[in-house]
Amino acid sequence: MNYKFFYFIGIGGIGMSNLARYFMSQGKSVAGYDRVETPLTKALVAEGAQIHYEDYTKLIPAEFLDKEKTLVVYTPAIPALHSELRYFRENSFTMMKRAQVLGQITKTSDAVCVAGTHGKTTVSSMIAHLLRQSTIDCNAFLGGILKNYGTNLLLSDKSNITVAEADEYDRSFHWLHPWIAVITSADPDHLDIYGTPEAYRESFEHFTSLIRKNGYLILKKNVLVTPKIDESVKVFTYSESEGDFHAENIRIGGGEIIFDFVSPDIRISDIQLGVPVKVNIENAVAAIAAATLSGVKPDEIRAAMKTFGGAKRRFDFQLKTPEIVFIDDYAHHPNELTASIQSIKQLYPDKKVTGVFQPHLYTRTRDFVDEFAQSLSLLDDVILLDIYPAREEPIPGITSEVVFNKITSKEKKLLKKSELLDFLKDKELDVLVTLGAGDIEHILPEIKQLLEKRFT
Repeated sequence: MNYKFFYFIGIGGIGMSNLARYFMSQGKSVAGYDRVETPLTKALVAEGAQIHYEDYTKLIPAEFLDKEKTLVVYTPAIPALHSELRYFRENSFTMMKRAQVLGQITKTSDAVCVAGTHGKTTVSSMIAHLLRQSTIDCNAFLGGILKNYGTNLLLSDKSNITVAEADEYDRSFHWLHPWIAVITSADPDHLDIYGTPEAYRESFEHFTSLIRKNGYLILKKNVLVTPKIDESVKVFTYSESEGDFHAENIRIGGGEIIFDFVSPDIRISDIQLGVPVKVNIENAVAAIAAATLSGVKPDEIRAAMKTFGGAKRRFDFQLKTPEIVFIDDYAHHPNELTASIQSIKQLYPDKKVTGVFQPHLYTRTRDFVDEFAQSLSLLDDVILLDIYPAREEPIPGITSEVVFNKITSKEKKLLKKSELLDFLKDKELDVLVTLGAGDIEHILPEIKQLLEKRFT
């Protein structure tokens, strides 16, 4: 891309920020807008980006107003009335969605693209780590900050492989050019965009049609997606216990999970999970499948899986002592909540599990009221916060209370986010988990500090 200046509207987003970092690594000038300052935007500023937090065109640095030399990158989450977005449109700047830019990068490399309603950040992060710790190496654009590397962008000067999270929101993943595609799930979501579950699944089927000739599709067994692929593309299925790729001889105990990986060609024995959560057995099977197809050797896989630290906000242990366990998880869809809560219950069968959930989006809450209530009712104790609206305007009659009234847990409480810390000061706790994709992450340090003061 022959631009000198790259301006990002929504630069603090997890997907936008790795592109900003990528262009800075190429020696380009990067600036942008976001609504609030966060640890991620602070890190970008420290790395050389110019960022402001007020939607005001006069704050755009002068050098980024040269339309011949500037590419404007935006996220579909930005509202159409945003004044900076309108300014660039009205003045005929070249503008591309984040997904279009990532699509250009995948077009010129061997792209391993991970799609799915849930699991894509963990699986893509695992693949990136497996490749990074091998002789193969990779570049990676990830939807989470990897604990092993402290970043969501990995760059290599020797590998042509690019690992990318394939986001289905706004059909963004239709811009990608996979060599290897992984589909972890296709449970209906984003119905504000797609309208129907059928249209949602059809978008995944179109994604499979983008796999290049002689490429690979790794499809979760029993996912309702009919591949639309070139005849040269090889299709494999996977799951925890069956499919072309699966796990056998699973051993869970003493805070560890160990299993054997089985594929049509090889068996890799005694793989130990660095993040020992049951749902990660299946995630690891998908990741190891992609890594073996990429040329990573069995010994490299065994060593790398043991050291995988996970991504921040993906079953992320904040505190782990005999007195208190505090976990944070990005789960924001009912199926993700169920998987997360069941994993915690399996790890701590004799402890009371208290969950704090911040619903994400009015539309998602409206579309899955019963499912959210059912998932949250798996908790012993539920603390439900107000809906985080993100890009949306309120919908009449859709509040957290609608879900709250249907939760059947013996203990439940409806709170504003601002009331949470006070409420937790005297709360009886064994295992606490914070759940959701909103801004709940901003108070994690304060929750951790409070629990350390109380229990350690």
